[in-house]
Amino acid sequence: MRTRNSKDKMAGLVTKDEGRRTKDDLNWQRLLSRFVHRPSSIIHRNVEHAFTLIELMIVVIIIAALAAMVVPRFAGRSEQAKVAIAQADINSNIAMALKLYELDNENYPTTEQGLNALLSKSSISPLPTNWNGPYLEKQPIDPWRNLYRYRCPGTCNTASYDLYSVGKDGAEGTEDDVKNWQ
Repeated sequence: MRTRNSKDKMAGLVTKDEGRRTKDDLNWQRLLSRFVHRPSSIIHRNVEHAFTLIELMIVVIIIAALAAMVVPRFAGRSEQAKVAIAQADINSNIAMALKLYELDNENYPTTEQGLNALLSKSSISPLPTNWNGPYLEKQPIDPWRNLYRYRCPGTCNTASYDLYSVGKDGAEGTEDDVKNWQ
């Protein structure tokens, strides 16, 4: 064991038992000091790299001007996207489920059975003979949060079914309706 001398006291190289620092303690202290910033250096650093209020206002004005140019271009797109989603549901998703139901049961669900016949076996006549569903995972709801409308036999598609959404206004027979006929 080393004897304590004034150099060890100044360097802090004595054991913990004696209330002084060891070499390992100094190594940890040096390592930690790399991650701890002195308050004076923080203040000095912030003064050199701070933004002025005018610079921040100019950036905000530029962002607002860009937003004013871009936002109007996308304003009508959300309604177009909802129409496209409804068309995809009517012409693909729900139509495929109805075709599978028809293949299994030799007919489409009746108007009284509705689209619920795709979710669970109907107890309304005519009873499905070979129901292998569910054909849909959940109740079909259009992008405007309305239930899709279904008629079988259809009034417009007399050989099969009418499937449609009443659109944004929620009223049947208006221009915004999305349907599976022309």
